[in-house]
Amino acid sequence: MTDGRAWRGNWVVRLYERVRERGYDSVTAFAEARPTASLVELAEELGKDDVAGVQVFKAMVEEAERGRHLTRLVRGQLVRELWRCLPDGWPVVLDDANRFKVADALSAWSSHTPITHEKRVEQARASLRAKPPPPGWRPLGPDDELLRTLLPDEEA
Repeated sequence: MTDGRAWRGNWVVRLYERVRERGYDSVTAFAEARPTASLVELAEELGKDDVAGVQVFKAMVEEAERGRHLTRLVRGQLVRELWRCLPDGWPVVLDDANRFKVADALSAWSSHTPITHEKRVEQARASLRAKPPPPGWRPLGPDDELLRTLLPDEEA
């Protein structure tokens, strides 16, 4: 979407109208029903020409901050990036091509990390590099056991 249509008008109202039209009361609920969909896929489902993935994520961050479940959102975003970049799961061999795919997933995850969680994500990334998950690992959602070990809930 290069023409900026997603930013025209009141995009927040438009985003929430689309979410409600699909039977959800929050962007988070809509997204969690599709835990492996990328932000772009979520946006396209809500409005291919007038909703952007960054808008979906911004709404999710704001909802997570209000609901005090930001860590869960961060874990969920890693799930989305892993599914986007590693469709066959964690690679058996980290050759150059697979190393790039892993780096792509982890860097995209980092770029979508709120400032409050940057250090924790940096530590989780280091843990994944030092002790890679089992080959084929592909979490189905933010409550995956390994993800909860890497990024336990802190919010109270």
